[in-house]
Amino acid sequence: MTKSMAGKATAEESGTGKKPLIMLLGMGDLSSRVLNMLLADPATNRVVLAGRDVEAARRRGNLARFTATNLGLIGEVDAVHIDLYDVDATAETLARVRPDIIFMGASLQSWRVITALPKETFEELDEAQFGPWLPMHLTLNHLLMRAVRASGTGARVVNAAFPDAVGPVLDKVGLAPTIGVGNVANIVPALTYGFAHLLGTDPADVELRLVAQHYFSHYVPRFGDAGKGAYHLSVRSGGVPAGEDIDHTAVFARLDGPLKRLGGIDGQLLTASSAARVVIGMATDSGILAHAPAPAGLPGGYPVRVGADGGTVDLDPSLPLDEAVRLNEVCQRADGIERIDDDGTVTFTEPEMAVMKRMIGYECRTMKLDDAAGWAEELAAKYRDFRKQFV
Repeated sequence: MTKSMAGKATAEESGTGKKPLIMLLGMGDLSSRVLNMLLADPATNRVVLAGRDVEAARRRGNLARFTATNLGLIGEVDAVHIDLYDVDATAETLARVRPDIIFMGASLQSWRVITALPKETFEELDEAQFGPWLPMHLTLNHLLMRAVRASGTGARVVNAAFPDAVGPVLDKVGLAPTIGVGNVANIVPALTYGFAHLLGTDPADVELRLVAQHYFSHYVPRFGDAGKGAYHLSVRSGGVPAGEDIDHTAVFARLDGPLKRLGGIDGQLLTASSAARVVIGMATDSGILAHAPAPAGLPGGYPVRVGADGGTVDLDPSLPLDEAVRLNEVCQRADGIERIDDDGTVTFTEPEMAVMKRMIGYECRTMKLDDAAGWAEELAAKYRDFRKQFV
C-alpha cells in the first residue's frame, strides 16, 4: 500500500532509533534552499553540510537552524570539510560521518551562469543546449561516486547537477548516483495546472506521468511548445484516464502564457522543492509518486515511486520501459548529446557543438569519462575569456 508523505512515520518513530543523516554537499543557492526545506520537516532535520569552506557552511547551517527554531522546529546541523578533488580524504570523511543520504549540489559551473549574459547573447549561446556543458557537472560527480564506493558506506546519492546525462554516463562504469532531481520534475506542476484548467477540474484531482529529458523541461516553459523534444505524457483525473482529446500544444502554450513563472536563480525554488520531495521520500521510505531524472542511472526523466533506496520507475501501463528509455535518448540528442557508449564515452551532436565553437571557441565532439576534468578546465577557460567582453 502506498503511503503519503504526511502519514509516514519517521525512521526514529518506526523503531530504528535514529533519523537518517542527510549530507548536503556544495552549499550554493540550491543546497541552501533544500536545507531550509529539510529542516522544516521533523523527519529530515538531522543534517550535515559539507564543502571546502567549513566556517561558511557552519554559519549557513546556523542561519537555517535558527530560522527553523523560530518556527518551532529543533534540528541538528553540523559541518565538515570535503574537497572532492581529494578522493581518499573524501572517502575517509564519509566513512567517519556515515551519511545515509548525500545530496549532491556541487558543480564546476552552475547552469544559470550564462543567463547573466546580455539577453541576445544568452539566447544565441543557449542554442547549444545543455549537453556540451556536461563536463562541468560530470567531473565532481565522478569524484564523489568514486569516494562513496571507496568509503564502503552504501550512502545513497541524490544528484542535482545535470542528472539526466551524468547518471547514465556514470552508470556505464557502475558509479551512477541513486537518483537525480529537478528538470522533468520542475515542469510537472505547471502542466498539472494546465490540464486541470482545460479539463475543468481541481488540480488536486489531476495526476500526470511524464517521461522527458532535460531539453523538454527547459524548452517548453520558455517557448510554449515541445521543440525537438520527444516525450510521453499521460493524464488521470479522479483516478481514471483523462485528457485524451486535449491537444498538448494548448497546454504547453499556457506555460508561456498565464502559467509562466520566474526563472533563473528565482526558479531554483522549484528545483529545491523537487529535491526535497525526493529526499524526504527516501528518508521516510514513503512510496510517494514523484518525477526524477536518472533513477538507477537511466537516461532522462521518469515518474517514480520514491523509497529508501531511491526511485522505482512507475510508468503509465501503456508505456514499456524500453520505449521510455528510447524516447529519452531521442530527446537527449536534442539537448546536444548524440550517444553514450558502453564505456562512458560521450559523443556530442555536431550542430549544438558548432554553436559552442562559433561563440566561445570550444569544441569537443567526443569525450572519454576520464578526460572530463580536462575538458571542464578548457571549457571554463574559454567561457571566462568569452564573458570578459561583457564585464
